[in-house]
Amino acid sequence: MSEKITHSDTPPYKNTQTWMRGVFMLLFAFFYHLAVMLLGAVAIIQFAWVLATGRHNPQLTEFGAGLSRFFYQLVRFLTFNSDTKPFPFSDWPRDPLPNDPIAGQTPTP
Repeated sequence: MSEKITHSDTPPYKNTQTWMRGVFMLLFAFFYHLAVMLLGAVAIIQFAWVLATGRHNPQLTEFGAGLSRFFYQLVRFLTFNSDTKPFPFSDWPRDPLPNDPIAGQTPTP
């Protein structure tokens, strides 16, 4: 699913791959803003859950972890640090983030 931008004798502004990347960047910038709103909802729901039960909701915690990994993929693509298109053009991220000291640990309330 990775598409590399290739360099040729064509001027950069005439490179169709560059323009397609720009279209995908606009699409993923929109997804980013949707994900920020979703993150806010997850945070509020998780907070309300903790207030009501005294414990975090493990499903929300796992979803939040997946959402953070999605943000990581999005930002890497938008800043040209990766040529791999994020979800939904690739699998939902499941692997821990690089250098994540708490990967796999369950947070305490």
